[in-house]
Amino acid sequence: MIGGANPNPADGHASPHNVVTVAPEARRDCLSIWHQRLSQQPTYLRQSAGDSCCCIFRVPPTLKELNPKAYKPHIVSIGPYHHGSECVKMIEQHKARFFQALLERTGSSGGQYFTAIALKEKEIRDCYSESLNFGSAKLIEMMVVDGCFIIEVFRMIVGIIPRAHDDPLFNMVWPFTAFIRDFLYLENQVPFFVLQTLYDMSKLPNERLCIELALQFFNYTMQRPPEDLEKYYGVLDVKHLLHLIQLSLSDVPVEVLRESDPEYLQLVPSVTKLRRAGIKFKPRKCNGWLGIRFTGGVLEIPPLPIDDLASSFFLNCVAFEQCYCYRPQHITSYVTFIGCLMPNAEDVSYLSDHLVLENYCGTHADVASFFNDLGKDVDFDISKCYLAGVMEDLNRYYRTRWRVNWTGFKRKYLGTPWYLISAVAACLALMLAFIQSFFALYGYLLPPK
Repeated sequence: MIGGANPNPADGHASPHNVVTVAPEARRDCLSIWHQRLSQQPTYLRQSAGDSCCCIFRVPPTLKELNPKAYKPHIVSIGPYHHGSECVKMIEQHKARFFQALLERTGSSGGQYFTAIALKEKEIRDCYSESLNFGSAKLIEMMVVDGCFIIEVFRMIVGIIPRAHDDPLFNMVWPFTAFIRDFLYLENQVPFFVLQTLYDMSKLPNERLCIELALQFFNYTMQRPPEDLEKYYGVLDVKHLLHLIQLSLSDVPVEVLRESDPEYLQLVPSVTKLRRAGIKFKPRKCNGWLGIRFTGGVLEIPPLPIDDLASSFFLNCVAFEQCYCYRPQHITSYVTFIGCLMPNAEDVSYLSDHLVLENYCGTHADVASFFNDLGKDVDFDISKCYLAGVMEDLNRYYRTRWRVNWTGFKRKYLGTPWYLISAVAACLALMLAFIQSFFALYGYLLPPK
């Protein structure tokens, strides 16, 4: 029984203290509830989600609030997180057709695929940050059918197997574009070892590697030279497709280690401000997007095409790096740096005019807004950033004030021929006035005898 202040029957006054009593059965119920809670393991973020084997996550709510539609598949669900969603039912009906075609081509009944994946069930479950509310049979069937669907789409697009001339999924352009985007969503992944296992069991003797096939599929939109892809064919410990493409674009220049200066190791100013310090911008030819370099007052940035696929890739890569701590945050560092350079449409326009940026997804203001939103609520350690040296050198150059003043003077007075003529005329007039004043003063102080 729980009570409040008890009156004192002897003197008629209330007791100055509250007296709380708990019945023995209530105490036993509280302890029972507490022990029951202790015995329950977290399901939305499992205890094992911090292990290196866990690599497929739900996107953090803080990121989803800024772009609520940027992380959900549009036409095809891969894996358990979006399985059964209304928007993916059309393709879900075609997955069985693709699996059946694979079985007929390889002369298999399909049992060996389910058996091979069943042996990896625990390993599969450990890859997901949430507990999967699917029984063993359903989860294994999902992995096999989804994985084989991905592999067959790769083979058809790359040209390893022929496509039926009347296949509705390949007679239209939009499904192919949607497949590329959906296959790179963080929440829409299956472990890469599942794809590797299914591919090895179904490939013909002359087929290429699974990684090679995947990179060539995505390269239909990225349009990178074949030699840029070849060095990734033997990459190890690929977690999933998003991770593979991230690896192939994450080459960064190896810098000589040096002691950083906290005064200059800070986020960089905008393009407009850097231009006032005389800094120039030019595109740089190199592998990937991340090879940014600053030398001799020139900031070189590899050309960045901004379209729906690139924006989707950046969003999901940043989400992956925020969740998976066993990989460097190169993409996060890159988009943070680019976002600092162009906080407004004027900066985007300048980079676009100088071939550093290729805008295919809206106005310049839209691009600036995208990168500004992408950097919000993102954990970013500037001391571990691969661009730390570039940031430090940029800030040191920018803060040399005479450069700022001299560049501003040149832009204002020497930027056009008319300004130059006016400036020269003003200087001559000033010099003549000075000479006239000098001789007048000289004649006054030392008159001729």
